[in-house]
Amino acid sequence: MEVVILCGGLGTRLREETEFRPKPMVGIGSRPILWHIMKIFATQGHTDFTLALGYKGEMIKDYFLNYEAMNNDITIELGKPLNAQLHSCHEECGWKITLASTGEKAFKGARLKKVAKYIKGDTFLLTYGDGVANVDLAKLEAFHKAHGKMVTITGVNPASRFGELKIEGDRVARFHEKPKGPGQSDCSDKLINGGYMVLNRAIFERLTEDDSCDLEYGPLERLAEEGELMVYRHPGFWACMDTLRDTEYLNKLWETGQAGWKIW
Repeated sequence: MEVVILCGGLGTRLREETEFRPKPMVGIGSRPILWHIMKIFATQGHTDFTLALGYKGEMIKDYFLNYEAMNNDITIELGKPLNAQLHSCHEECGWKITLASTGEKAFKGARLKKVAKYIKGDTFLLTYGDGVANVDLAKLEAFHKAHGKMVTITGVNPASRFGELKIEGDRVARFHEKPKGPGQSDCSDKLINGGYMVLNRAIFERLTEDDSCDLEYGPLERLAEEGELMVYRHPGFWACMDTLRDTEYLNKLWETGQAGWKIW
């Protein structure tokens, strides 16, 4: 199944890092968080990626355009650049990556609509460029196929500053994106949208390429009202790189061998 990763946001709450690079390129250990996210998918058999780029997207393009040289041993002959010989030593062989510029100011819905031309399947996977988890993608996909609705999102705990879900059974009855404060949401089931979604390509009919087209505000809210938005409960590890404190936490987990998302 094809994977779309939204990589275009400004990352304003992580300004200490994103002033210099896009959030997906902020590091965990020696690799950007984007690489970690892609490894989660690739380890489970999904290696066809479309990256919807925006803010400082050229840095992501540069990273992957130079990936072979930077992650393999290489023999070169000065004066004869075409004679460079790569000695394979990385494990990412076979990844297919489409790097799509979707505009610096586009909201998520517009970014997704703009990459629709690269998605060939009837269903596809979607996530954000800042969250890591040990989600069982095979179970997520099976759940989506079984209920037959348009979109499945992965629900994780705890509810905090992110969008909350009001749950009835496995159906999302109401979608609240980033409630303004405590006591301002009636979501009794304390799950948040953790990304790692499965969508039918019919979602593209709900989106436009206008930069103001969002994904959570509007489309997902309406799908919830129509009964077309389902939630897959993930009780395992999930974490988001939203602030400098989050970045430090994820790096500490990685350095101490406690990275719950590392399934490879």
